[in-house]
Amino acid sequence: MSEDLLRLYGTREREPESRTLIVGDLSVALQDGNLRTLRYRGHEVLRAVSFLVRDKDWGTCNAAITDLVAEETGQGFSVTYKARFTAPSGANLDCAITISGTPERVAFSADCVSDGDFETARAGFVVLHPVVGVAGEPVEVQHGDGSIEHAHWPDRIEPWQPFKDIAAITHRVAPGISATTEFHGDVFEMEDQRNWTDGSYKTYVRPLALPWPYLVPKGEPFSQQVIVAIHAQADAPAVDASKAVSLKLSPAGLAFPEIGVGLRPECLAEERAALGLLRMIGARHLIAHFDPVAGHGLSALKGYAEIAARSGLKVTLELAVPCRRPLDVEMGEFAALVREAGLPLDTLFVCPSVDRQSTPPGSEWPECPPLGDVYAAARAAFPGVRLGGGMMSYFTELNRKRVPGALVDYVSHCTNPIVHAADDLSVMLTFEALHHVVRSARAIHGDKPYRIGPSTIAMRQNPYGSATKDNPSGSRIPMANVDPRHNGAFGAAWTLAYATTVASAGLEVLTLSTLAGPFGLVAGEGEATAKGEMRPLAHVLSRLGALAGQAVIAVETSRPDAVLGLATKERILLANITPETQAVTLGAMPRRVALIAADGEELSAGERIMLPPYACVEVLL
Repeated sequence: MSEDLLRLYGTREREPESRTLIVGDLSVALQDGNLRTLRYRGHEVLRAVSFLVRDKDWGTCNAAITDLVAEETGQGFSVTYKARFTAPSGANLDCAITISGTPERVAFSADCVSDGDFETARAGFVVLHPVVGVAGEPVEVQHGDGSIEHAHWPDRIEPWQPFKDIAAITHRVAPGISATTEFHGDVFEMEDQRNWTDGSYKTYVRPLALPWPYLVPKGEPFSQQVIVAIHAQADAPAVDASKAVSLKLSPAGLAFPEIGVGLRPECLAEERAALGLLRMIGARHLIAHFDPVAGHGLSALKGYAEIAARSGLKVTLELAVPCRRPLDVEMGEFAALVREAGLPLDTLFVCPSVDRQSTPPGSEWPECPPLGDVYAAARAAFPGVRLGGGMMSYFTELNRKRVPGALVDYVSHCTNPIVHAADDLSVMLTFEALHHVVRSARAIHGDKPYRIGPSTIAMRQNPYGSATKDNPSGSRIPMANVDPRHNGAFGAAWTLAYATTVASAGLEVLTLSTLAGPFGLVAGEGEATAKGEMRPLAHVLSRLGALAGQAVIAVETSRPDAVLGLATKERILLANITPETQAVTLGAMPRRVALIAADGEELSAGERIMLPPYACVEVLL
């Protein structure tokens, strides 16, 4: 079993156990003291209700839970426990938690006090509403003064808070079912978490316009409460989850993008040793990261030039512009370094260094030259080179600081699935939001050439704090610069599901890995794959690289929370994004069905196939 965990997740560490609490038609999962996937008659009402504490850099302070008691009766359930959150300074926030549930009501209360001045970016309740079946639909918001706002959930992703000063939210769950979520004890507002590819709208405590980090003073108690009430008609239908996953294929009228691979100066030695993988996966582009503020210089550019010459691939220089001196001087010096290194550029992607840090609502924008001036200086210093603009960070920043698309040849950004949560389910649910990310980017920039990446499970940089989080134990933690799941079947399924989700966006380049290192294609010591061999996601990328330029056929599945796919005339690629075996009905007899893996094991081929947990398969038609 330990080896199965390593193969699937790249780690032998298990996720925390969860317990399902049921009363009548209502069910909810209790995990780490918080509530997940509250359902009524099988319909998802809320994605989560959590009491969370963030440190000053928005990192998660995990709760030490004691005295947990959970009881269920025919009339309801109750949970009580004590939670201690410890700040990096050593101060402790102690909370007494009470959760109760009846057939149509759930209440979650927290009574807290700190034993020292506790520095935090947020301490309080967070409630996640789902996106599927909710985006664009009507919603009723009650404000703190009792007034009622009749509105709609955002369809296009909102860069700012769609609703503020929230006392209660009433939304439609399913035909004949609605829910009201009440918030007590502080001022709550909502952000559109699809910005970060979280599959949710998040209502949280303490407005972002207030200063952060802030102090919870020693010895000053506070209390908060969230109450969820279900309103259901007697004949409201339940969900039937017993059927096999079915597929519906429709031509998308677009070509699949070319595959890029990232390069990083700290990995140049390993990248030189792994050059053969670039041809094996069918990569067409090298995305070479260059950050002068981090000390990158001529040696990094010479290393990139060597890799470019040996691989024959096109090079994009991903340049973080310091903007500390006159732009023409800075850009001229960078151009001179590129010439001295002998690095031929196909494209230049520029982003002011300060724009890699987030500017939340209510904050002052950092000092930075206008983007038009940055682009003009880049064009003057690199004549004849295609110029890209956008954000080295995530769609969030691109959505908040709009790029003048007419001044660049393409727009680009990245995404990351572990900004707010790093459990397996949350990571795989990000594809619900990624679908909206590319739709929103297209709504902003029209048919402008569009690139995404490098996007990986682990975080390359942290726009929301001073640094990414070190992860020496290989755990599942938000904002980590290393994530073990990248190395297992989970990472391969995530990679294929990502590609299937953005395939209809008309991208010109998609980058989902680096060549080497913790974001790369090559296995290291202690992994399920032998050191130096291709990680499972590399086999997926080899299939995707072979599709470059081919016409995409969109695959709509009846369970997009379980199976995602894309197709061409000759094949279908499917990813199981769950830890359970999934039955899939193809609708026709395939010629061959095989796992996308080192051994390419064939599966039983029929009109109905069985996908193992986190399996990626290739179906030949």
